[in-house]
Amino acid sequence: MKNIANLLFEANMLKEIPRSGYHFLGTGRESVAEHTYNTTFIAFIMSKLDPSVDALKLITMCLVHDLPESRIGDLNTIQKKYVSVDESKAVEDTINNLPFGSSLAHLIHEFNEGRSAEAKFAYDADQLALILELKCLSDIGYQPPNDWLPHVLKRLKTKLGKKIAQGIMETNRDEWWLNNWVDSPKKKK
Repeated sequence: MKNIANLLFEANMLKEIPRSGYHFLGTGRESVAEHTYNTTFIAFIMSKLDPSVDALKLITMCLVHDLPESRIGDLNTIQKKYVSVDESKAVEDTINNLPFGSSLAHLIHEFNEGRSAEAKFAYDADQLALILELKCLSDIGYQPPNDWLPHVLKRLKTKLGKKIAQGIMETNRDEWWLNNWVDSPKKKK
């Protein structure tokens, strides 16, 4: 159980690692663990909207896709131009002596390859999590997310991912709240 405990502590470290892109955005903040939660929840929804996908595989892939960042950190696009990272070594060291280590490594590898239906959905869930965060910041008045959103939206690969993104872009971040607010002006009509 010591190896299991070490894995749990390693995954727990993702709560402490900030997503680095927010430094360049100039506002907002999110840990890798927060991002992973949003990505995984989006994947769950995607699996409900398209039952042809292997839901457990998709959700698990999203849950572990950024696990290597507990060892290598979250590198943004600019940093990746200058820093070489051995993610395979990080994964190898993470899974060492775990009875299910090869399945973790396979999921991370499959995510990175991006060829299977689950990997494509997982990729889009990852991008949709960023789109959601950028839209939230835009809705509360920050301008830089509006410059980033068109580029992130172009990254989406699946029809379902694009449909979800369209829904996000057409919805205000607090619409769900205002629709349920007791004194909502919308309810007085």
